[in-house]
Amino acid sequence: MNTKLYSFALVITILSVCIPITQAQPEPSFGNWELGIDYPEDDDANSFMAHRSGVVQLSFWVDNPSLTAITISFEYEEPFEGAIGSAPTEETIEAGSNDSFTLTFNQIDVFSYNAGTIESFKITASLEKRANIDVVIPESQEKEGSVEIPEIFELSVEVADPVGPMNSGTESILRVTVNNRGNSQDRVRDVEVTDDCPLMTTNEGLDVLTSRTIQPGGSTTAELKIMASDSHPSRNCRVEVTVTSNGADGAQLSNDFTRVTVESSPIVDNDDDDANSNDNEDPVEVVTTNLPAPGILTIISGLMLALLATPRRQ
Repeated sequence: MNTKLYSFALVITILSVCIPITQAQPEPSFGNWELGIDYPEDDDANSFMAHRSGVVQLSFWVDNPSLTAITISFEYEEPFEGAIGSAPTEETIEAGSNDSFTLTFNQIDVFSYNAGTIESFKITASLEKRANIDVVIPESQEKEGSVEIPEIFELSVEVADPVGPMNSGTESILRVTVNNRGNSQDRVRDVEVTDDCPLMTTNEGLDVLTSRTIQPGGSTTAELKIMASDSHPSRNCRVEVTVTSNGADGAQLSNDFTRVTVESSPIVDNDDDDANSNDNEDPVEVVTTNLPAPGILTIISGLMLALLATPRRQ
């Protein structure tokens, strides 16, 4: 009886010692290796900003603190229907190493999305081998991040060609259109008109563009009046319009130009016209004589003699 009680007490003592020790042991996680992403400012709540070219580049890592090398394969889910530019598909991480890798997404059409749009991506890492031996039980880890579409301000100006030449001393109209090719609403901050003809002037018709908000993909049109002075010579004048984006703080600009043909008006010289008219008239000769003029009787006598001298018909 005492022997049974002693044995039971010994078992209870051993269990009471082993149970706390078992509870104190940490649980193994992911086969003792880890996948991670280098988030902006080390905060996974921050998004990676896409470049206006549609490229996103980031770094991720695999930590292997074990005593054997491991082989990891990678799969990716890209954001915004982009493509994988460059990324590892399988890598071997030596024992006790922490290796970093570069992942690049490209072909993201940032102009098709509104500025500030966010979409997530995913990296999946799977354990393939330990010490160059295929694993029996598969192990994998996933990490997610996000990509944000940046604000893109891009205005484009187009100057329509004139319908034809203009004469000196007259006016003509040029239609100017500003297109918003960015992904955020914008407007013209400044507009500048220049030309290379000193006797040509323009009005301020394009100033109205600075007060109009242009939505992404939208456009607005204004008219520019050009005037050629009366003494303007015949010449092809280059008229150029430059606009700057308000959203880009004036850093983004666009320009376009057209050529306006000015034809000088003909100059009429009245003196030359009178001289030419006199030159074209036939000369008139005046003949004078000192003989006395014949009297009326002499003239009548001559006519009668002429009639008598005329032969009669048979």
